[in-house]
Amino acid sequence: MGMISEFKEFIARGSVVDLAVGVVIGAAFGKIVTALVDGIVMPAIGAMTGGASVSDWKHVIRPAHLDAAGKEVAELAIKYGAFIQTIIDFMLIAFVIFLFLKAYNKVRAPAAAPAVPEDVLLLREIRDSLKTRQP
Repeated sequence: MGMISEFKEFIARGSVVDLAVGVVIGAAFGKIVTALVDGIVMPAIGAMTGGASVSDWKHVIRPAHLDAAGKEVAELAIKYGAFIQTIIDFMLIAFVIFLFLKAYNKVRAPAAAPAVPEDVLLLREIRDSLKTRQP
């Protein structure tokens, strides 16, 4: 029973729940960005570069061919288009997280220190002048 109650206490902590919510929201946000990149950004880039889908870009090392038995051997290719697409996904997600954290830190910034009343400033000046005075 002790281990179960410890586990319940661990799960009930605010930081664990916040982390779980953050992971779920982050996964959903990743899907949104992937849909944006796949459905809007990459087709636009493909249209500007000749109409081919960016994810289909590849460098064929050995084309598909038939072997001696008449069986088709798949092509050997470096698919750099999918890599470029993943990099664009990452850059968009990183940029949005940067903007979110920048706004969050601005909101969390400590308030400016309250102005010191004039009488306190005068008392400090008197104290400092008394410290520097020679007896």
